[in-house]
Amino acid sequence: MDEKLDDELIVQSILLAAAHHNVPELTNLLRDGSANVQDPETGYTPLHSAISALTPDDQDTNGERSLTAPDDQKNKPADDSSKELEKATATVQLLLQHGAIWNELDANNETPGCLALRLGLSDLYDIIVSAGVRAEILFSRLKEYEMITDADEDEDINDRPTDREESLESAAVDDKSSGVDTAQPEADHPSESTDVNSQDYLQSILRFQGDRLLDDADNGVMMAWEAGIMRRTVDALVHKEGLRILNVGFGMGIIDSIFQSRLPAAHHIIEAHPMVLQKMQDDGWEDKPGVHVHKGTWQDVLPKLVEENEMFDAIYFDTFAEDYSALREFFTDYVIALLSPEGGKDGKGGSWSFFHGLGADRQVCYDVYTKVVEIDLFEAGFDVDWEVVPVPDLDGQESWKGVRRKYWALDEYRLPICRFMG
Repeated sequence: MDEKLDDELIVQSILLAAAHHNVPELTNLLRDGSANVQDPETGYTPLHSAISALTPDDQDTNGERSLTAPDDQKNKPADDSSKELEKATATVQLLLQHGAIWNELDANNETPGCLALRLGLSDLYDIIVSAGVRAEILFSRLKEYEMITDADEDEDINDRPTDREESLESAAVDDKSSGVDTAQPEADHPSESTDVNSQDYLQSILRFQGDRLLDDADNGVMMAWEAGIMRRTVDALVHKEGLRILNVGFGMGIIDSIFQSRLPAAHHIIEAHPMVLQKMQDDGWEDKPGVHVHKGTWQDVLPKLVEENEMFDAIYFDTFAEDYSALREFFTDYVIALLSPEGGKDGKGGSWSFFHGLGADRQVCYDVYTKVVEIDLFEAGFDVDWEVVPVPDLDGQESWKGVRRKYWALDEYRLPICRFMG
């Protein structure tokens, strides 16, 4: 019992030191304590506490009085507020240096970044976004390293004498079970749904309901509200008739219908879901001029197109139930081989795009993944320009009625247009 009380005291002491922006005290507490403790009532982490302490007098944090924001930071003069912001900045940076999770959720379903954004604390918000970018890049690289390590271990296992294979395989499994995926806190990826994966999706029963395409769990595969985004995308990618176009992921056929209206010389479509393929056949897509329908996953189809030396002036990517690593593999391994280096408006190469819905259920995650993808595109040899496209009031239009998960919650869409560097 005493040990439990001691633990609770440590938690509250860390939260209070963070709320008071007491860097020396917090530094001392973090020697043995964690930067990821949470208040049992508010769900606040030290990051939440440090940020919410700067709540303006005419605004509260959750519609209620904050349980961690100290009274002595209310009603301060402007110069004191500036000093307090500096102390808050130092506090947030200290917590991040000690491993504070950048997107842990509180009881109000807000991350520290969400809280900073709502309170208008742009400096703190930018710090959280930068921390998120570092964390996601590191997570991605560690995941790649783990895959390489696992592959090496598998090769070692195959090369060992048979009387040792069983024990070595057991060791390899134990090593994997303690790897990055399982050790990473679940809150580090709140925007990712673990309910759907590509394999399950391809076996699911789809429903075409006029303005939407749903799987058998009522997840939105594609919806008609995306049409404005698709139209702007085609305007940016296709500047004249007679181009060679590749689209990965047909869905409802929104963007492919717009591509067809631009009279392409060749229009290749990759689609894997059998029910979508059947509807494409029923709707006569295989008979449209210049259309080539490739049945299968892009992972299976694209190597064949590369072998056949196919080149495209415009490429679009919009698949369902695949995570960011799939997109990264797509542009790192295949776009560089399939995008024409001589196409485009200025003859300096074709252009390509993708549906940027990465982290689109909250602004801070969207901002983080926008920067992450910029970094990865740069490493792969691409420049990217972003066009801001307003998104209609989807809640007001009841667009999500009957849909299991709202995969878009933002007012603006960032449309990426990618080209070879140089």
